[in-house]
Amino acid sequence: MEISSTLLLVGFVVGLLVVVRWKSNRRRLPLPPGPLALPVLGNLFMLNKHAPFKSFLEWSKKYGPVMTVYLGPQRVVVLVGYDAVKEALVDQADDFVGRAQIAFLHRVVRGYGLVISNGDRWRQLRRFTLMTLRDFGMGRKRIETWIQEEIKHLQNSLRETKSAPFDPAFVLSRAVSNVICALVFGQRFRYEDNELLRLLQIISEILRFGSNPWGQVYNIFPWLMKHLPGRHQTLLRETDTLRGFIMEKIKAHEESLDPDHPRDFIDCFLIRMKQEKNNPETEFHYDNMVSTVLNLFLAGTETTSTTLRYALMLLIKYPHIQDQMQKEIETVIGGERSPVMQDRKALPFTDAVIHEVQRYLDLVPLSLPHCATHSFSFRGFAIPEGTVIIPLLHSVLKEEGMWDSPWTFNPNNFLDANGNFKNNPAFLPFSAGKRSCVGESLARMELFMFIVTLLQHFNFSCPGGPDSVDPTPELSSFGNLPRMYQLIASPR
Repeated sequence: MEISSTLLLVGFVVGLLVVVRWKSNRRRLPLPPGPLALPVLGNLFMLNKHAPFKSFLEWSKKYGPVMTVYLGPQRVVVLVGYDAVKEALVDQADDFVGRAQIAFLHRVVRGYGLVISNGDRWRQLRRFTLMTLRDFGMGRKRIETWIQEEIKHLQNSLRETKSAPFDPAFVLSRAVSNVICALVFGQRFRYEDNELLRLLQIISEILRFGSNPWGQVYNIFPWLMKHLPGRHQTLLRETDTLRGFIMEKIKAHEESLDPDHPRDFIDCFLIRMKQEKNNPETEFHYDNMVSTVLNLFLAGTETTSTTLRYALMLLIKYPHIQDQMQKEIETVIGGERSPVMQDRKALPFTDAVIHEVQRYLDLVPLSLPHCATHSFSFRGFAIPEGTVIIPLLHSVLKEEGMWDSPWTFNPNNFLDANGNFKNNPAFLPFSAGKRSCVGESLARMELFMFIVTLLQHFNFSCPGGPDSVDPTPELSSFGNLPRMYQLIASPR
């Protein structure tokens, strides 16, 4: 008995020494290096406020692919290059799975929903969202039919322009929005619907605000911006219009719900809420439903429609690429049959162009920031709990070691010597790992089917010709937003 007690005591002391030594070693791990920061302001005085990712890329040349910067008082670890980003988000995924609380987005969704959640809330909502969207056809034949039907409405809208110049922004966003609306609300909206147009304008302004310097200031100093007048105050009030629209749709769904025949995402969420109404720890409650639907409506509309708008801009800028795509499409599909996703393998050049549009646009250069929900180490550096983490997708999509011509628009980045499509592991416009975009498969389908169908039926140009097109972004921060332009859609 005495021997057992002694062994137990020795084991306890040894274990305690191991824990103390482990914690001591962790404390000795340095933070990643980075530029000298000022109190309160951090590195803001050094930052390119119009394109902060350019500053991060420049600093990484001195401090390496894992570095510490301070955005105001907030410590931020920036990951630069494919190797560092992949190692973090994929190889060490559990440590990097946290999402930072983006102040403006947090205010819009009231702290609920899928995108900014962490822990069990995030796991439950992500699993449910992926499963439900797939059940309703995301990535499958069913959604192909919906997209094909929506493209017909878009074609009619373009023909009504009678080859006159027009701003394509809201024409495209209405079509793309209707695809996500079919999944979430179980309906599409008429292009003449003024309520839909107003909602799309608000969504566009949210993205624009997040991509200008004032949006950066709001996210860094929300406690200050909360008390200052400005466009952000008006925009926050307008986001309540979005919430009100979604709440009305939910109410209508509650009144007509048939638990045995769910029609869409909202129905499925309502059914799950009823199933878990007696579970005090459930994440399936009204606030999470409203904000998750808002997440899907926002992300499913603006990102894909912006990419489409940029794709048409680049096809105007490079008419020989537009011609080559049309010839390939004509050979494989013809001019009448609607494309399906199976056609993509037989359209390597077209597929390469679509991938190159996404790579070159670099829509979300900073990615959505992650957060260390616990302290851990990465590449020999300490990452303390609460640290914001930016996987710099810009550095991956434009990395010189990963692309033959990273700084020019060149579909050959995705073609081999025989003209066959070749993938590239550094193609990460949807991010990677456990926090990758839940709508990636839907976005890929939409981009392919919209672009192929439009090129079957229209030639695209602009009043000033190819030389008048400026593909450099108008705004570059949270998002790279293309400049506005006038589109001419001439029936073929």
